[in-house]
Amino acid sequence: MGTMDEMMEAMIGSMSKEEKQDMMVKMMEKFFADMTAEDKQRMMEQMMPRMMMDMMGGDESAGGMMGMMSQMMGSGKEKGMPIMPNMMTQMMPHCLNMMLPNVPKEERVEFVLDMVAKLIEQGSVGMTDEEKDEFMARILEKITS
Repeated sequence: MGTMDEMMEAMIGSMSKEEKQDMMVKMMEKFFADMTAEDKQRMMEQMMPRMMMDMMGGDESAGGMMGMMSQMMGSGKEKGMPIMPNMMTQMMPHCLNMMLPNVPKEERVEFVLDMVAKLIEQGSVGMTDEEKDEFMARILEKITS
């Protein structure tokens, strides 16, 4: 292991989960700071096919993106939210803000309807009927206000 690797390991190894997450957000902000919306869109278009292939298990040597995501999701026994769900809940709204305006209207409408259905379905997993009713009431309040 090189000196840079040792320094990174020492620095990151001593950080809390929250500090690591904060550092990741700040690094991403700095990474994208000098990029125009067109640059970000072009990068997204270039990355999307590869990401989709990885998610479908295209990289068999590592079990694909799904395998990596499963590992990052954790066993569910840890305290707090594992890093991947936390990172996704922060990144997805930004990705949608950047991507959706550039999707043709008809495709965008279908995508949004599908996403809303998935968000409600997966967002209510493990909820009691009473909790689901409250969840739906909050969703309706949010979209009608």
